[in-house]
Amino acid sequence: MQEQLGFDFGAMPKKLVRVTPAKLATWADCPRRFRMAYLDRPTPPRGGAWAHNTLGAVVHNVLKALFDLPEAKRTPDQAVALLHRQWKNDGFRDAEQAAGYRGRAEGWLRDYVGELDTSIEPVGIERWVSAPTSKIVAEGRVDRIDLRDGELVIVDYKTGRHALTVDDARGSQALALYALAARRTLRKPCHRVELHHLPTGTVAVWEHTEESLGRHVSRAEESADELGLAGDTLAAGGDPEILFPPRTGRQCTWCDFRRSCPEGQQAAPTLDPWALLAP
Repeated sequence: MQEQLGFDFGAMPKKLVRVTPAKLATWADCPRRFRMAYLDRPTPPRGGAWAHNTLGAVVHNVLKALFDLPEAKRTPDQAVALLHRQWKNDGFRDAEQAAGYRGRAEGWLRDYVGELDTSIEPVGIERWVSAPTSKIVAEGRVDRIDLRDGELVIVDYKTGRHALTVDDARGSQALALYALAARRTLRKPCHRVELHHLPTGTVAVWEHTEESLGRHVSRAEESADELGLAGDTLAAGGDPEILFPPRTGRQCTWCDFRRSCPEGQQAAPTLDPWALLAP
């Protein structure tokens, strides 16, 4: 049939693997967790909400909603009003603890928005971007994309317990892939990535070169090759326990699929859902 059709199927390009930073991070973290999150159907039951994730999600939603408002209304008071409107207590120990962290978030937002040039009009808020390489389609949703002096800037909001450094910005595969995908999607150059850490009011910045972006892409392609082969082999009848072994460690404490993983339960203790909040 190959001769009759005149096609050389061996020379046909391989199908590009679609990856997001979250998928790549999950694969690197634990192949079993990757399988449960992205391949198993039905998906195994997930654990309950974590308070630190609730806190981060609410702050992200507030900043998104803030830029949906007219410039004159992008004020610290409006940010606090949006926080109260969108607040959730999911994962917190009780209403008193939730109120305490809501108060902290109020301070973060007042300080951040008070220093922010709210006259800027981002070219993307929670914007989905995508770009193909020779082996993958890198895609994902960016918190904010600014246009400064003709170049795109990737802005990622962070609310974790630890301050971030230039090394965090430089080493972030997610930010590098967002930069690559943003410039393909929006047709403008993009090299600068920023981590905005609201609890400390600091901004960690890195200016990528073509070489540094290329190194991140190469690592992403290597991971995509691995997870793609494992997925194809699983679909062909391969043993999921061999193809997607557990990778145990401290991360097992907060894994969404802990209840479905005996090895993970043995590797790390159970924590309360509010244990990862900053003290």
